Amino acid sequence: MEHTEALSRLPSLLLPWYSENRRQLPWREDREPYHIWLSEIMLQQTRVEAVKGYYTRFLTALPTVEALASCDDDALHKLWEGLGYYSRVRNLKKAAKVVMERHGGVFPREYASVLALPGIGEYTAGAICSIAFDLPTPAVDGNVLRVFSRLTDDPTPIDLPATKKAVTQALAAVYPKEAGAFTQALMELGATACGPNRKPACESCPCREICLGYAHGTAEALPVKSPKKEKRQEDRTVFILSCGGQYALEKRPSSGLLAGLWQFPNVSGHLDTAQALARVEAMGLLPRELSREVARKHIFTHIQWNMKGIYLEVADTGGNFQWFTEEEINTQAALPTAFRLFWEEREHV
Repeated sequence: MEHTEALSRLPSLLLPWYSENRRQLPWREDREPYHIWLSEIMLQQTRVEAVKGYYTRFLTALPTVEALASCDDDALHKLWEGLGYYSRVRNLKKAAKVVMERHGGVFPREYASVLALPGIGEYTAGAICSIAFDLPTPAVDGNVLRVFSRLTDDPTPIDLPATKKAVTQALAAVYPKEAGAFTQALMELGATACGPNRKPACESCPCREICLGYAHGTAEALPVKSPKKEKRQEDRTVFILSCGGQYALEKRPSSGLLAGLWQFPNVSGHLDTAQALARVEAMGLLPRELSREVARKHIFTHIQWNMKGIYLEVADTGGNFQWFTEEEINTQAALPTAFRLFWEEREHV
């Protein structure tokens, strides 16, 4: 990656372009580290348009790090409901507590201290420190790696740790004093003109004159990624149990996948009707009417759940469950998307 001279021109090409072309996003309205931190965590694995509403609602409910640190877990999960990857919001609260307890409620300004906070990796620490404090700390994610691989015409797989390390070092060497604007300009280029899953818009790219991928005609073929591993498949039967306008929910374990969130009762495997009814009876409930069965799937990072949802009315609200009304589920109980699929489907039952 010996492209120092070309890369040294990046700031002078990107900064004016960013000033003229940047999108108006709510987290760009100020440089408050809490706001930047929250937006970066929300934007992980999530589209910008989906995050906008969540970001505004979250800050309305929890305007300070102190408010986040003291928020009830169920209320916190409800604010996050639908964004997925719930470990992100659990780590947000853990980190907020650290800021309150170890930093007197003031978000740390040093990169090492920011990186030490729960749930914050090198990318997020780099983004916070550069955007909030103008430190020369690159924030290298998939968008930036894509831009870099095209600029340098480098076919090295971008998902290798060594590639990310090399790109981070190369960018750190050319960071200007306007570090925050430069970080966001790189992000913006990687999300727009040099964006994913489409042909790069080279003719409108401010870096076209130094881009080797453009010069060599290879930009569209880059970046290269390592072959994906197949996801593990798991079959599950989900019970949507109702009685007198109430629905059975239970808490998931406090660790592991979807830790501490509410779920509909469910078991491994796909049960047939007779097996399902017998399982409900084993839960201490008396089945009355099975109204519908629905097949859905949900994809996690490494697992795919193939789910069979069984909508069943029972005679009473027993079993080792908590029973919620529709309003309580909509306002209080955070259902992960895997189970919310069946909640929203109930309207068609």
